[in-house]
Amino acid sequence: MLKRARSLLSLSITMSLVTPAPLFANTLNLPDIGTAAGATLSIDQELIYGDAYMRMLRSSQPIINDPLLNQYIDTLGHRLVANANDVKTPFRFFMIRDRNINAFAFFGGYVALHSGLFLHARTESELASVIAHEIAHVTQRHLARSMEEQARRSPATLAALAGALLLAIAAPEAGIAAITATTAGSMQSQINYTRSNEKEADRFGINTLAKAGYDAQAMPRFFSRLADEYRYASTPPPMLLTHPLPEDRITDSRARAQSYPPLREMPSLDYHLARARIVARYAGIDSDAAMDWFARTQKKADPALKAAFEYGRALIHLDKKELTEAQEILLKLSAADPNNVFYLDALADLYIEQKQAPKAATMLKSALERIPNNPVLTINYANALLEAEKTAEAVRLLQRYTHDNPEDTNGWHLLSRANISQGNSGEDLAARAEILALQANWNKAIQYYTQASQLATLGSLEQARYDARIDQLMVQRDRFLALQ
Repeated sequence: MLKRARSLLSLSITMSLVTPAPLFANTLNLPDIGTAAGATLSIDQELIYGDAYMRMLRSSQPIINDPLLNQYIDTLGHRLVANANDVKTPFRFFMIRDRNINAFAFFGGYVALHSGLFLHARTESELASVIAHEIAHVTQRHLARSMEEQARRSPATLAALAGALLLAIAAPEAGIAAITATTAGSMQSQINYTRSNEKEADRFGINTLAKAGYDAQAMPRFFSRLADEYRYASTPPPMLLTHPLPEDRITDSRARAQSYPPLREMPSLDYHLARARIVARYAGIDSDAAMDWFARTQKKADPALKAAFEYGRALIHLDKKELTEAQEILLKLSAADPNNVFYLDALADLYIEQKQAPKAATMLKSALERIPNNPVLTINYANALLEAEKTAEAVRLLQRYTHDNPEDTNGWHLLSRANISQGNSGEDLAARAEILALQANWNKAIQYYTQASQLATLGSLEQARYDARIDQLMVQRDRFLALQ
């Protein structure tokens, strides 16, 4: 990790610069606090940096590769993106397993959420307010504008700023500590500049929130609660280090939110199911503490959300191999809501634990007929097919899945496992190579594909495919190394 951090701090911009793009019309009548940053980074360059940093995060951070949670935050995130202004990049949303409250965005439309956010956001609108704020940081190109401001003052530090800025977003203390004395003052100035963007991100974020049908009041409400909770804390959570909450910022966001019509928010079952899943599996607490959390929280919750708490308890029973208790709860939940993907996912796991993989596969196949192409059901179905020893069918399904979802390591892991079962060493190596490439382990990925090519029949289409992928990975590796 230390080696990777040093590499990130040494990032340099080797690509040609472009002419600044004209600013889009400011439909919100916000103050102009910077240029569009085109003089520093183009959108294409931002995408390259974003891809590089995401690969490094996968290899160094506890990314939550949970298909259900990924689908939930992706659906929520893209509902917001569809209502945001000045969207110039694709967006990708992911979660990091960390109880600290934090969220951050970086080049290329990547938005990270710490799992701890779910423990503090009481409604879907409150979670959406944080995501909308981070989306605004991206659409308003605050990172690039920060770099432009610093480059104007000290062009020689541009390379260090590119890497240090990315590192500081995810780990502010590490980012600042890793900078040399010659750039320390420059970095501190840059962080101050980033903080000056917070009100702009709030204003754009509240507008996005309201347009997407969420409660605009959720943002000042959530921020006020955080500020009150950590007002006298000696060590505030990371989110308050990168997103400080002075009183004037809260006041401004409250006034802004009040300009939108009030909204009576109905409780979101999906949000509370996702929250229950995080408490049960990703909160870093034991099963007794999780059960206690469900009991305490349910007392203050809307009775309509009872199913979410029951689902959380079922997951704890399932993880503790208390299958009878888990089955009793899950069958009741599924009977009341047969197309609920959260329940179908848990029932599939239950049946597999009960050595009834064919039953899980039959259930999931039927569910996919009702909800076609659902990625959660598809990956569960592939797993059930493998457990039922229908390996050839699983391979065909996973080949399509990994083609459609090339950044989901779950698909590649299952495909590797399926090919091991079939004794197909070449395809196993290829699947594992794709996982390594997603983690920027280029040389190992190329090595695995080279081994796969050597195992293939000389001159076969299979060998040609492996060799073509080797060429692609070498290009990607060289582009990645050019950033150092």
